[in-house]
Formats: sequence, structure tokens, C-alpha cells
Amino acid sequence: MSILITPTELAAALARPDRPVLLDVRWTLAEPDGRPAYRERHLPGAVYADLDHELAAPPSAAAGRHPLPDLAVLQAAARGWGIDDGAGVVVYDHVGNLAAARAWWLLRYAGLADVRILDGGLGGWLAAELPTESGEGRPEPGSVTLEYGSLPTTDLDDVMEYADRDRLIDVRAAERYRGETEPIDPRAGHIPGARNAPTFENLGPDQRFLDPAALRARYAGLGLPDGAEVAVYCGSGVTAAHAAAALTVAGYRPVLYPGSWSQWSNHPDRPVETGDTPRRGSRRRA
Repeated sequence: MSILITPTELAAALARPDRPVLLDVRWTLAEPDGRPAYRERHLPGAVYADLDHELAAPPSAAAGRHPLPDLAVLQAAARGWGIDDGAGVVVYDHVGNLAAARAWWLLRYAGLADVRILDGGLGGWLAAELPTESGEGRPEPGSVTLEYGSLPTTDLDDVMEYADRDRLIDVRAAERYRGETEPIDPRAGHIPGARNAPTFENLGPDQRFLDPAALRARYAGLGLPDGAEVAVYCGSGVTAAHAAAALTVAGYRPVLYPGSWSQWSNHPDRPVETGDTPRRGSRRRA
């Protein structure tokens, strides 16, 4: 089953008795609270998922800006969204699913098998002239039981193993990767050995994912063999989930580093690299 669903496919699924649970995950750094926009207009039956408070734990220098939430917090949120065991879930946002992919990855990591991303997000739904509604969704509470560990992750101590094998991707903007600017985190640059592949380049002008062949060609251009296990990180672990989705569509096996740069850069003992060309063997020399 594809991890993506088109607006037309979703509209048909919403007409069935076993319709999927819809999560609206609108969030950006500039406007982290997407609830007002959600209340103004959202897909029929969609429930708002709060990225900062339900899809992440409180930030800290030790763990990063968007650590994974405690399992109990996520399970309570998922039940509040109306999710039962075995239910299908579809997630979306309004900016190319850069935030919604966090919900997709996290729910898959927590054991849900049927979680998909609305390709094109809210914009794609509106372009298809499909209906919306306003107000606040109040579903019947669900009974889902979650358990972490269904997808692979790496951490502060092990992520360099992927860099040493040329299997680490930094998905932030190129100027942040090169260390020319760092507007958020304490140090500029990237994890030594990481290659840069900005997340937004996985999308076309319509904010839909590129087709699988185009995504495979993009990652093959970084020297990644077809189907390889690839670790990904971003600033705080949010858009890295979007890259994990793109890698999945392309046939790779993504491994998420949830702490990402916001964790790494807060640990002065961890080496930092700047510039365009990754050096090899940086962990052994550090």
C-alpha cells in the first residue's frame, strides 16, 4: 500500500463506513499554532493535531527542539483524535506536508500500520474543488494502544556510524548545512560526513511528492544505492520525517535521527563541519 493518497482517493474513502481518521497538522516555525486556521477551514471530519504539544515533548538542550513525545502522551492524543486499533489515518497540512509527515512517521513508529499522507495537502484538496468545513471536530474517543519501535531510529551516539558509511542525509536548507547562517540552533554547520538534500526539493510546484523514479534519481545522485538504509536529520526532527516519507516512496529504508541538529549542536563535544563537501572519517579523527 502506498503511503500517499490523492484527494480523489481520499474523497472516496471518506464516503465509506470505515472512513479513515483525518488529522490536520498545520504548523510552521512562524505560526506554530495552526488551530485558528484549522477552525476557519478544514477537510470534512478532520481533527486538529498539535505538533508542539501532542507530537513532541517539551524542548531541551539535551534532547532538541522537538523530542519524541512520551508514549502515554501520544496514546492519549491518538485516542482523543478518535483512533481505534486497526483504524486508517490520513494526515495533511497546508505547506507540502512538511509538518504532517511528522504525524505520519510518529504514528507508524508507534505501531499503526495504515497511515497515509494526503499528497498535495490542503492545497491539493482545494484545487480538486472538494468540500471543506469550519469549526472544531469532536470525535468519539478511540481505544488505540500504541507501542514505539515499529520504525528504525538512530541517536546522538550512533548517528555518525551512518556518516562513516556515506549514509547520512541533512535535509535543511543549503545555507544552514554549509554553516553560512544558523537562525535557531547554537552552532552553525552540519554533522561531519552528512550530505545535503533539502526536503523541499522532494516536492513539485503543486506541493505533491515527485514521482518515485524522480525521487530515486535524486537520491542516487547523492551516491545512495537503490534500497539502501539511509539516516536523515533536519533542524529538530520534523522535516526529517518528510524526507523519510520521500525516501520510502523512492524505495529506500529511512532511519530517523529524532534529536537532529538541535540536539547535536547543543553538545559541545560533538564535532561540526562546514562547507559543501563532506569529509570522510570525521568521527575517527574527532
